[in-house]
Amino acid sequence: MSSTTAQSGLARARRGLAPGGSGGRPRNEDLNRKSKLSGQTTRTFFWLLLPSIVLVILINGYPLIYAAVQATHDGSLIDTGNFVGLDNFTSVLTSPAFWKAAQFTLLFTIVGVFGSWGVGLGLALLLRTKIPAGGAFKVLLLLPWVVPIVVSSTAWNWLVATPDSLIPSIFRNLGLGTPLFLADPHLAAVMVMVFKVWVSFPFMMMMTSAALASVDTTVYEAASMDGATKWQQFTQITLPMIARSTYISWILMTIFCVNDFPTIYLLTGGGPVDATTSLVVLAYRSVFQDFQTGHGVAIAFLMTLTLVIVSVFLYRQIRKSSVE
Repeated sequence: MSSTTAQSGLARARRGLAPGGSGGRPRNEDLNRKSKLSGQTTRTFFWLLLPSIVLVILINGYPLIYAAVQATHDGSLIDTGNFVGLDNFTSVLTSPAFWKAAQFTLLFTIVGVFGSWGVGLGLALLLRTKIPAGGAFKVLLLLPWVVPIVVSSTAWNWLVATPDSLIPSIFRNLGLGTPLFLADPHLAAVMVMVFKVWVSFPFMMMMTSAALASVDTTVYEAASMDGATKWQQFTQITLPMIARSTYISWILMTIFCVNDFPTIYLLTGGGPVDATTSLVVLAYRSVFQDFQTGHGVAIAFLMTLTLVIVSVFLYRQIRKSSVE
């Protein structure tokens, strides 16, 4: 039998656990009482939540409205300037620098999300097996995520920044030349993406480990008895069972990557020749270096709109997940 047999068994088990039988219908008095209690509970929750909702709206609403005002004016940090409507958005969308930054942001996000997820998933599966000192190994794997980004970026700069750094020296001693990892545009982009995967995979590992812990091991035993291979168990059981957690981690990591300023700025500053300039770095330069607040805020609004679209798409994938 194939692994689909195991899946059919899971589906039958889920149906078997559903409430069944031919119990009597509830009385009208019971239904009315439950409806009344439900309405009272809803009103109570509403009045309890209302102060928090108002506070959240005030805290987040004012910055959002002020940012919208800045995006439609040609001012600076200290002066709102004149109203220009959507000219800032038009200027940004017709700028080659914006599209170059958008292209790098897209590539950076794809590598960051799926690279860290792949490494995290592999390590999470490894940690499920019995390995010597598994607890200590897991703690060590968390260090790239726990260590402050300033410390990590300083360490990576020490490793690759100059021709006399450790890794270029190793390449040179092996007769492979002296690669300038942060001076060459292509190598710098690769290094930034690898660095992002390095600092992000522990988060993905923890998310995946938590999801795998909820998977009943008897499912794999049943699949093995049905003749399913390890690969079939992974693709037909493991991945579907952790699908919802996977989509949630993708949403979070997408937001982290698109909004990631320190990883890029501390390692390369967006250089060389803007090869590693992402949208958030471009927005920062526009506001705090070029003093074009309208352009920078317009970039931020476009980033937010993109993140909302991606998040909605992935959230729909969560709802479509067939595994409960």
